[in-house]
Amino acid sequence: MAVLAAAQLLDELMGRHRNTNPNEKIKKPNWEDSEYCKYYMVKFCPHDLFVNTRADLGACPKVHDDEVKELFEKADSSYKKAQYVEEFLRFCRHMINDVERKIQKGKQRLELMNSKPEGPPMTQAQTEKNQEQVQMLSEKISALVQEAEEAGTRGDVEQAQGLMKLCDRLKEEKEQLLKQQENSHWSMTAELAAAQEKQMEVCPVCGAFLIVGDAQQRIDDHLSGKQHVGYFKLRQAYEEMNEAREKEQQEKERKRRDDRDKDRSSRSGGLGSDRRDRERMERDRERDRDRDRSERGDRGDRGDRERPDRGDRDKDKEKEKEREKEKDKERERDRDRDRERERDRDRDRHRSSREKTNRHEDRDRERERERERERDRDRDKERERDRDRDRKHRKERRSPHERSRRRSRDRH
Repeated sequence: MAVLAAAQLLDELMGRHRNTNPNEKIKKPNWEDSEYCKYYMVKFCPHDLFVNTRADLGACPKVHDDEVKELFEKADSSYKKAQYVEEFLRFCRHMINDVERKIQKGKQRLELMNSKPEGPPMTQAQTEKNQEQVQMLSEKISALVQEAEEAGTRGDVEQAQGLMKLCDRLKEEKEQLLKQQENSHWSMTAELAAAQEKQMEVCPVCGAFLIVGDAQQRIDDHLSGKQHVGYFKLRQAYEEMNEAREKEQQEKERKRRDDRDKDRSSRSGGLGSDRRDRERMERDRERDRDRDRSERGDRGDRGDRERPDRGDRDKDKEKEKEREKEKDKERERDRDRDRERERDRDRDRHRSSREKTNRHEDRDRERERERERERDRDRDKERERDRDRDRKHRKERRSPHERSRRRSRDRH
């Protein structure tokens, strides 16, 4: 530890590359190297918080470098970077859990000290006698357990069960004696605290015992102490980073939902556009019908006020019928146009599906032809090999006859 502290001090004074030669190439720092402290790069190193305190973690074995920390902060988000943050939060959570257990034990201890003892404390002689009884019971329990094991190996199950029941009763007596001794110890501690007449409380941050109503100077000294400040910094960093991580996860989930909705809308874009066209046309028709009804009502009101004669009324009715016929024809033409558009769309869909199927069939045919060509090539190669083998066999067969002929020629 002293060597590491001295090395860190020299690094701060002379630089990290103090031992390199002048001609040696200096390696650029990389935050992914294992020599650098992960906790220091993420936020701070917990080893630096509790120096020379009861919660001292010792010197950090890794290197703390501000340049590497800047590189880590500027780096893009990645799995390794998220893993470093997760390890820092896990370490902080472990230390906070330890101090929370310490705070809980301190509160239980204060409750016992403030509560009235169940009985008078035991004297020294009673304590010694109690310890002797506990020791005797322990010896009896071990002997009975051994006898029960021997009976079990012999096959005497009933005797083994009886010995184990007796052993359980002795264990209960032993636990009662130990509890009595522990209550006596806490009652003595409570009497000692009552004699001091000082009300105590547990610090909710670091778990230290404080005197209620103590001098302000001592309270300020405790609040500015290394242990209290270190645990406060740990809790604050853990809460802030946890909240930031939860917000980031919620933002990612929201973006994922938006992208999913966009994909769904883009997939159903064609059908949705057709449906929207139909709805718009229906709204236009409804608007025309409402306008026609309002015009009819206005004409009726004017007729009642002016009281035209019967001939004028007949003419108006004829004109109204003609207008209705024209509108019906226009509606019919609109319906025909809609049907024609639907047929065109259906033809386009069928044509595109046919083209796709034709493409797939062409590809399949081309693949089948390619496979057939490969098979033909393999057959040609096999035939060529067979021919080569036949030629070799023929040569081997001819060679003995040729030799005999040559010998006969040489003799003649």
